[in-house]
Amino acid sequence: MIIHSILDNDLYKLSMQNAVVKLFPRAKVRFRFINRGKTLFPSGFAEALRKEVLSMSGLQLTLDEKNFLNERCYYLDPTYLDFLAGYRYDPSEVGIVQDGGELQISIEGYWYRTIMWEVPLMAMISELYFKMTNQPTNDIDTIVDVAQRKAVRFNNMAVNVADFGTRRRYSYENHKRIVNALINYGRPSFIGSSNVHLAHIFNTTPIGTHAHEWFMFHAAKYGYKMANKLALDNWVRVYRGDLGIALSDTFTTDVFFSAFDTKFAKLFDGVRHDSGDPFIFADKTIDHYKKLRIDPMSKVIVFSDNLNADLVEKIADYCRTKIKISFGIGTNLTNDVGVKPLNIVIKIVEARPEGQDWVPTIKLSDEPGKYTGDAEQIDLCKRLLKI
Repeated sequence: MIIHSILDNDLYKLSMQNAVVKLFPRAKVRFRFINRGKTLFPSGFAEALRKEVLSMSGLQLTLDEKNFLNERCYYLDPTYLDFLAGYRYDPSEVGIVQDGGELQISIEGYWYRTIMWEVPLMAMISELYFKMTNQPTNDIDTIVDVAQRKAVRFNNMAVNVADFGTRRRYSYENHKRIVNALINYGRPSFIGSSNVHLAHIFNTTPIGTHAHEWFMFHAAKYGYKMANKLALDNWVRVYRGDLGIALSDTFTTDVFFSAFDTKFAKLFDGVRHDSGDPFIFADKTIDHYKKLRIDPMSKVIVFSDNLNADLVEKIADYCRTKIKISFGIGTNLTNDVGVKPLNIVIKIVEARPEGQDWVPTIKLSDEPGKYTGDAEQIDLCKRLLKI
Protein backbone atom coordinates (compact mmCIF):
# COMPACT_ATOMS: atom_id res chain seq x y z
CA MET A 1 0.00 0.00 0.00
CA ILE A 2 1.58 3.27 -1.15
CA ILE A 3 -0.68 5.79 0.62
CA HIS A 4 -0.43 5.19 4.35
CA SER A 5 -2.75 7.81 5.78
CA ILE A 6 -5.70 9.94 4.74
CA LEU A 7 -3.39 12.88 5.56
CA ASP A 8 -0.76 11.70 3.04
CA ASN A 9 -1.86 14.65 0.95
CA ASP A 10 -0.94 18.31 0.56
CA LEU A 11 -2.43 20.84 2.96
CA TYR A 12 -3.98 22.92 0.18
CA LYS A 13 -6.32 20.00 -0.57
CA LEU A 14 -7.65 20.05 2.98
CA SER A 15 -7.89 23.83 3.12
CA MET A 16 -9.72 23.95 -0.22
CA GLN A 17 -11.96 21.03 0.78
CA ASN A 18 -12.97 22.92 3.91
CA ALA A 19 -13.88 25.94 1.79
CA VAL A 20 -15.73 23.85 -0.80
CA VAL A 21 -17.78 22.06 1.86
CA LYS A 22 -18.78 25.46 3.21
CA LEU A 23 -19.41 27.39 -0.03
CA PHE A 24 -19.96 24.93 -2.90
CA PRO A 25 -21.31 21.66 -1.46
CA ARG A 26 -23.33 20.80 -4.59
CA ALA A 27 -20.69 21.62 -7.21
CA LYS A 28 -19.39 18.78 -9.39
CA VAL A 29 -16.09 18.58 -11.24
CA ARG A 30 -14.08 16.43 -13.62
CA PHE A 31 -10.31 15.99 -13.43
CA ARG A 32 -7.97 14.51 -16.03
CA PHE A 33 -4.43 13.14 -15.92
CA ILE A 34 -2.04 15.06 -18.21
CA ASN A 35 1.19 13.31 -19.17
CA ARG A 36 3.36 16.32 -20.02
CA GLY A 37 6.50 14.24 -20.39
CA LYS A 38 4.86 11.68 -22.73
CA THR A 39 6.04 8.86 -20.47
CA LEU A 40 5.18 5.34 -21.65
CA PHE A 41 3.92 3.18 -18.81
CA PRO A 42 4.78 -0.52 -18.50
CA SER A 43 2.33 -3.32 -19.20
CA GLY A 44 -0.02 -3.97 -16.29
CA PHE A 45 0.40 -0.47 -14.85
CA ALA A 46 -3.32 0.37 -14.89
CA GLU A 47 -4.20 -2.81 -13.03
CA ALA A 48 -1.55 -2.15 -10.36
CA LEU A 49 -2.76 1.44 -9.98
CA ARG A 50 -6.39 0.30 -9.64
CA LYS A 51 -5.38 -1.97 -6.75
CA GLU A 52 -3.73 0.96 -5.01
CA VAL A 53 -6.80 3.13 -5.58
CA LEU A 54 -9.05 0.41 -4.14
CA SER A 55 -6.84 0.13 -1.07
CA MET A 56 -7.46 3.80 -0.27
CA SER A 57 -11.12 3.16 0.53
CA GLY A 58 -10.06 1.88 3.95
CA LEU A 59 -8.21 5.04 4.98
CA GLN A 60 -9.73 7.15 7.74
CA LEU A 61 -8.70 9.95 10.03
CA THR A 62 -7.39 8.74 13.39
CA LEU A 63 -8.06 10.53 16.65
CA ASP A 64 -4.37 11.43 16.95
CA GLU A 65 -4.42 12.91 13.44
CA LYS A 66 -7.58 14.86 14.21
CA ASN A 67 -5.99 16.28 17.36
CA PHE A 68 -2.93 17.31 15.34
CA LEU A 69 -5.11 19.14 12.82
CA ASN A 70 -7.07 20.81 15.59
CA GLU A 71 -3.84 22.10 17.13
CA ARG A 72 -1.68 22.91 14.09
CA CYS A 73 -4.40 23.78 11.55
CA TYR A 74 -6.48 25.95 13.86
CA TYR A 75 -8.03 27.73 10.84
CA LEU A 76 -9.93 24.57 9.81
CA ASP A 77 -13.48 24.52 11.15
CA PRO A 78 -14.32 21.94 13.86
CA THR A 79 -17.29 20.91 11.73
CA TYR A 80 -14.88 20.25 8.85
CA LEU A 81 -12.67 18.08 11.05
CA ASP A 82 -15.75 16.05 12.00
CA PHE A 83 -16.58 15.78 8.29
CA LEU A 84 -13.04 14.63 7.50
CA ALA A 85 -13.26 11.99 10.24
CA GLY A 86 -16.20 10.51 8.34
CA TYR A 87 -14.74 10.97 4.85
CA ARG A 88 -13.79 7.85 2.87
CA TYR A 89 -12.23 7.67 -0.58
CA ASP A 90 -14.64 6.24 -3.16
CA PRO A 91 -12.66 4.38 -5.87
CA SER A 92 -15.68 4.47 -8.21
CA GLU A 93 -14.90 8.18 -8.74
CA VAL A 94 -11.66 7.26 -10.53
CA GLY A 95 -11.43 5.81 -14.05
CA ILE A 96 -8.15 4.25 -15.20
CA VAL A 97 -7.51 3.00 -18.74
CA GLN A 98 -4.28 1.83 -20.36
CA ASP A 99 -3.72 1.45 -24.09
CA GLY A 100 -0.22 0.12 -24.70
CA GLY A 101 2.05 2.59 -22.90
CA GLU A 102 -0.60 5.32 -22.81
CA LEU A 103 -2.33 5.96 -19.50
CA GLN A 104 -5.66 7.74 -19.13
CA ILE A 105 -7.09 8.73 -15.77
CA SER A 106 -10.31 10.61 -15.07
CA ILE A 107 -11.98 11.65 -11.83
CA GLU A 108 -15.59 12.78 -11.55
CA GLY A 109 -17.99 13.59 -8.74
CA TYR A 110 -18.86 16.20 -6.15
CA TRP A 111 -16.00 18.66 -5.81
CA TYR A 112 -15.93 18.39 -2.02
CA ARG A 113 -15.15 14.66 -2.41
CA THR A 114 -13.04 14.39 -5.55
CA ILE A 115 -10.73 17.23 -4.54
CA MET A 116 -8.79 14.74 -2.41
CA TRP A 117 -7.69 12.43 -5.24
CA GLU A 118 -5.17 14.50 -7.21
CA VAL A 119 -2.11 14.51 -4.95
CA PRO A 120 -2.16 10.88 -3.72
CA LEU A 121 -2.92 9.64 -7.25
CA MET A 122 0.12 11.43 -8.61
CA ALA A 123 2.27 10.10 -5.77
CA MET A 124 1.04 6.57 -6.53
CA ILE A 125 1.66 6.95 -10.27
CA SER A 126 5.22 8.11 -9.65
CA GLU A 127 6.12 5.45 -7.09
CA LEU A 128 4.50 2.62 -9.07
CA TYR A 129 6.26 3.68 -12.25
CA PHE A 130 9.70 3.51 -10.68
CA LYS A 131 8.89 0.22 -8.94
CA MET A 132 7.67 -1.41 -12.14
CA THR A 133 10.48 -0.09 -14.36
CA ASN A 134 13.11 -0.99 -11.76
CA GLN A 135 15.45 1.83 -12.71
CA PRO A 136 18.85 2.00 -10.99
CA THR A 137 19.11 4.70 -8.32
CA ASN A 138 21.74 6.08 -6.00
CA ASP A 139 22.20 4.16 -2.76
CA ILE A 140 20.33 5.38 0.31
CA ASP A 141 23.43 6.83 1.99
CA THR A 142 24.13 8.96 -1.08
CA ILE A 143 20.50 10.10 -1.32
CA VAL A 144 20.47 11.14 2.34
CA ASP A 145 23.87 12.83 2.03
CA VAL A 146 22.61 14.91 -0.92
CA ALA A 147 19.54 15.97 1.09
CA GLN A 148 21.67 16.85 4.11
CA ARG A 149 24.01 18.99 2.02
CA LYS A 150 21.03 20.83 0.53
CA ALA A 151 19.64 21.43 4.01
CA VAL A 152 22.94 22.87 5.24
CA ARG A 153 23.21 25.02 2.14
CA PHE A 154 19.73 26.48 2.68
CA ASN A 155 20.70 27.25 6.26
CA ASN A 156 23.80 29.03 5.10
CA MET A 157 21.67 31.11 2.73
CA ALA A 158 19.37 32.01 5.66
CA VAL A 159 16.21 31.37 3.62
CA ASN A 160 12.91 29.74 4.55
CA VAL A 161 12.35 26.43 2.76
CA ALA A 162 9.40 24.04 2.82
CA ASP A 163 8.96 20.58 1.33
CA PHE A 164 6.43 20.67 -1.53
CA GLY A 165 7.37 17.27 -2.97
CA THR A 166 4.43 14.89 -2.48
CA ARG A 167 3.09 14.75 -6.03
CA ARG A 168 6.20 13.59 -7.89
CA ARG A 169 8.17 11.93 -5.12
CA TYR A 170 10.25 8.85 -5.85
CA SER A 171 8.53 6.94 -3.06
CA TYR A 172 6.83 7.38 0.28
CA GLU A 173 9.87 6.01 2.12
CA ASN A 174 12.20 8.38 0.28
CA HIS A 175 9.89 11.31 1.06
CA LYS A 176 10.10 10.40 4.73
CA ARG A 177 13.89 10.20 4.77
CA ILE A 178 14.21 13.54 2.95
CA VAL A 179 11.94 15.37 5.41
CA ASN A 180 13.83 13.74 8.28
CA ALA A 181 17.14 15.00 6.83
CA LEU A 182 15.72 18.51 6.39
CA ILE A 183 14.55 18.57 9.99
CA ASN A 184 17.84 17.29 11.37
CA TYR A 185 20.15 19.43 9.22
CA GLY A 186 17.98 22.26 7.88
CA ARG A 187 16.72 24.04 10.97
CA PRO A 188 15.94 26.91 11.24
CA SER A 189 15.65 27.32 7.45
CA PHE A 190 13.33 24.32 7.09
CA ILE A 191 9.88 25.56 8.13
CA GLY A 192 7.57 22.64 7.30
CA SER A 193 6.01 20.34 4.74
CA SER A 194 3.03 20.56 2.43
CA ASN A 195 2.42 16.88 3.27
CA VAL A 196 0.12 16.85 6.29
CA HIS A 197 0.89 13.23 7.21
CA LEU A 198 4.65 13.84 7.33
CA ALA A 199 4.12 17.11 9.18
CA HIS A 200 2.23 15.04 11.75
CA ILE A 201 4.88 12.31 11.95
CA PHE A 202 7.73 14.78 12.39
CA ASN A 203 5.74 17.33 14.42
CA THR A 204 6.42 20.17 12.02
CA THR A 205 4.20 22.77 10.37
CA PRO A 206 1.86 21.87 7.49
CA ILE A 207 2.33 24.43 4.70
CA GLY A 208 -0.09 25.51 1.95
CA THR A 209 -3.14 27.57 0.98
CA HIS A 210 -4.90 26.96 -2.36
CA ALA A 211 -4.20 25.63 -5.86
CA HIS A 212 -5.09 26.64 -9.42
CA GLU A 213 -8.35 24.69 -9.29
CA TRP A 214 -9.78 27.22 -6.81
CA PHE A 215 -9.49 29.98 -9.42
CA MET A 216 -10.41 27.69 -12.33
CA PHE A 217 -13.68 26.75 -10.65
CA HIS A 218 -14.50 30.39 -9.97
CA ALA A 219 -13.98 31.14 -13.67
CA ALA A 220 -16.45 28.39 -14.53
CA LYS A 221 -19.00 29.75 -12.08
CA TYR A 222 -18.55 33.50 -12.47
CA GLY A 223 -16.65 34.03 -15.73
CA TYR A 224 -13.03 34.86 -16.51
CA LYS A 225 -13.26 38.57 -15.73
CA MET A 226 -14.50 38.00 -12.18
CA ALA A 227 -12.62 34.78 -11.39
CA ASN A 228 -9.62 36.20 -9.54
CA LYS A 229 -11.57 38.75 -7.54
CA LEU A 230 -14.28 36.37 -6.39
CA ALA A 231 -11.84 33.54 -5.71
CA LEU A 232 -9.89 35.86 -3.41
CA ASP A 233 -13.08 37.24 -1.85
CA ASN A 234 -14.34 33.74 -1.06
CA TRP A 235 -10.99 32.72 0.39
CA VAL A 236 -11.10 35.71 2.74
CA ARG A 237 -14.72 34.91 3.54
CA VAL A 238 -13.70 31.46 4.79
CA TYR A 239 -10.29 32.13 6.38
CA ARG A 240 -10.57 35.74 7.56
CA GLY A 241 -6.89 36.51 7.02
CA ASP A 242 -5.38 33.09 7.78
CA LEU A 243 -3.71 31.10 4.98
CA GLY A 244 -2.75 34.39 3.37
CA ILE A 245 -0.59 33.44 0.38
CA ALA A 246 -2.42 34.02 -2.92
CA LEU A 247 -1.58 31.99 -6.02
CA SER A 248 -1.03 34.47 -8.81
CA ASP A 249 -0.75 32.85 -12.24
CA THR A 250 -3.93 30.92 -13.08
CA PHE A 251 -4.84 33.45 -15.79
CA THR A 252 -1.39 35.12 -15.90
CA THR A 253 0.17 37.33 -13.26
CA ASP A 254 -0.70 40.59 -15.05
CA VAL A 255 -4.41 39.74 -14.97
CA PHE A 256 -4.11 38.67 -11.32
CA PHE A 257 -2.52 41.95 -10.25
CA SER A 258 -5.31 43.91 -11.96
CA ALA A 259 -7.66 42.29 -9.40
CA PHE A 260 -5.20 42.29 -6.49
CA ASP A 261 -6.13 45.76 -5.27
CA THR A 262 -5.29 47.52 -2.02
CA LYS A 263 -7.86 45.51 -0.09
CA PHE A 264 -6.40 42.15 -1.11
CA ALA A 265 -2.79 43.34 -1.03
CA LYS A 266 -3.26 44.34 2.61
CA LEU A 267 -5.34 41.30 3.60
CA PHE A 268 -3.01 38.70 2.09
CA ASP A 269 0.47 38.13 3.48
CA GLY A 270 1.90 37.71 0.00
CA VAL A 271 1.76 35.82 -3.28
CA ARG A 272 3.06 32.55 -4.70
CA HIS A 273 5.09 32.28 -7.90
CA ASP A 274 4.46 29.09 -9.89
CA SER A 275 5.38 29.82 -13.53
CA GLY A 276 7.43 32.13 -15.71
CA ASP A 277 10.65 33.99 -14.96
CA PRO A 278 10.99 34.35 -11.15
CA PHE A 279 13.04 37.55 -11.41
CA ILE A 280 10.49 39.28 -13.65
CA PHE A 281 7.78 38.11 -11.27
CA ALA A 282 9.67 39.54 -8.29
CA ASP A 283 10.00 42.91 -10.00
CA LYS A 284 6.29 42.97 -10.93
CA THR A 285 5.27 42.07 -7.40
CA ILE A 286 7.50 44.67 -5.78
CA ASP A 287 6.33 47.36 -8.21
CA HIS A 288 2.69 46.43 -7.57
CA TYR A 289 3.04 46.80 -3.81
CA LYS A 290 4.85 50.11 -4.23
CA LYS A 291 2.09 51.45 -6.50
CA LEU A 292 -0.37 50.60 -3.72
CA ARG A 293 1.85 52.41 -1.17
CA ILE A 294 2.58 49.15 0.64
CA ASP A 295 6.12 48.43 1.81
CA PRO A 296 7.24 45.29 -0.10
CA MET A 297 9.37 44.29 2.90
CA SER A 298 6.13 43.79 4.83
CA LYS A 299 5.04 41.13 2.29
CA VAL A 300 6.39 37.81 1.04
CA ILE A 301 6.80 35.94 -2.24
CA VAL A 302 6.69 32.15 -2.01
CA PHE A 303 8.62 30.74 -4.96
CA SER A 304 7.55 27.22 -5.94
CA ASP A 305 8.32 26.65 -9.62
CA ASN A 306 10.88 23.99 -10.55
CA LEU A 307 13.35 25.02 -7.89
CA ASN A 308 16.79 23.66 -7.05
CA ALA A 309 19.43 24.93 -4.62
CA ASP A 310 21.28 26.97 -7.25
CA LEU A 311 18.12 28.78 -8.37
CA VAL A 312 17.08 29.36 -4.77
CA GLU A 313 20.43 31.06 -4.11
CA LYS A 314 20.10 33.28 -7.19
CA ILE A 315 16.56 34.32 -6.29
CA ALA A 316 17.56 34.97 -2.67
CA ASP A 317 20.47 37.17 -3.71
CA TYR A 318 18.19 39.12 -6.08
CA CYS A 319 15.30 39.65 -3.63
CA ARG A 320 16.90 39.75 -0.20
CA THR A 321 16.76 43.51 0.37
CA LYS A 322 13.61 44.11 -1.69
CA ILE A 323 10.88 41.80 -0.37
CA LYS A 324 10.52 38.87 2.01
CA ILE A 325 10.94 35.48 0.36
CA SER A 326 10.23 31.82 1.02
CA PHE A 327 10.64 28.68 -1.09
CA GLY A 328 8.54 25.58 -1.63
CA ILE A 329 10.70 22.92 -3.24
CA GLY A 330 9.18 19.76 -4.67
CA THR A 331 10.67 17.25 -7.08
CA ASN A 332 14.28 18.34 -6.57
CA LEU A 333 13.97 17.34 -2.91
CA THR A 334 11.86 14.19 -2.98
CA ASN A 335 12.93 12.68 -6.31
CA ASP A 336 16.63 13.49 -6.49
CA VAL A 337 17.74 9.85 -6.46
CA GLY A 338 19.38 9.41 -9.87
CA VAL A 339 16.32 8.85 -12.06
CA LYS A 340 14.45 11.21 -14.37
CA PRO A 341 11.29 12.33 -12.49
CA LEU A 342 7.95 12.11 -14.24
CA ASN A 343 6.47 15.29 -15.71
CA ILE A 344 2.80 14.74 -14.89
CA VAL A 345 -0.16 16.74 -13.57
CA ILE A 346 -3.82 16.16 -12.79
CA LYS A 347 -6.02 19.17 -13.51
CA ILE A 348 -9.67 20.05 -13.23
CA VAL A 349 -11.05 20.12 -16.81
CA GLU A 350 -14.78 20.74 -16.28
CA ALA A 351 -16.95 22.12 -13.53
CA ARG A 352 -20.66 22.07 -12.88
CA PRO A 353 -21.57 24.74 -10.33
CA GLU A 354 -24.97 24.33 -8.72
CA GLY A 355 -27.75 25.17 -11.18
CA GLN A 356 -25.43 25.29 -14.22
CA ASP A 357 -24.40 22.98 -17.02
CA TRP A 358 -20.89 21.57 -17.33
CA VAL A 359 -18.37 24.31 -18.12
CA PRO A 360 -14.82 23.67 -19.45
CA THR A 361 -12.06 24.92 -17.16
CA ILE A 362 -8.63 26.19 -18.22
CA LYS A 363 -5.35 27.38 -16.77
CA LEU A 364 -3.07 29.80 -18.59
CA SER A 365 -0.15 30.53 -16.22
CA ASP A 366 2.84 32.68 -17.20
CA GLU A 367 4.33 29.91 -19.29
CA PRO A 368 2.43 28.81 -22.43
CA GLY A 369 3.78 25.27 -22.06
CA LYS A 370 1.76 24.97 -18.85
CA TYR A 371 -1.56 25.94 -20.43
CA THR A 372 -4.23 23.30 -19.83
CA GLY A 373 -7.79 22.94 -21.07
CA ASP A 374 -9.96 23.40 -24.13
CA ALA A 375 -8.25 25.38 -26.93
CA GLU A 376 -11.39 27.37 -27.75
CA GLN A 377 -11.84 28.35 -24.10
CA ILE A 378 -8.19 29.37 -23.87
CA ASP A 379 -8.66 31.60 -26.92
CA LEU A 380 -11.88 33.07 -25.47
CA CYS A 381 -10.20 33.76 -22.13
CA LYS A 382 -7.25 35.48 -23.80
CA ARG A 383 -9.58 37.68 -25.84
CA LEU A 384 -11.76 38.60 -22.88
CA LEU A 385 -8.81 39.39 -20.63
CA LYS A 386 -6.75 40.97 -23.42
CA ILE A 387 -3.79 38.66 -22.86
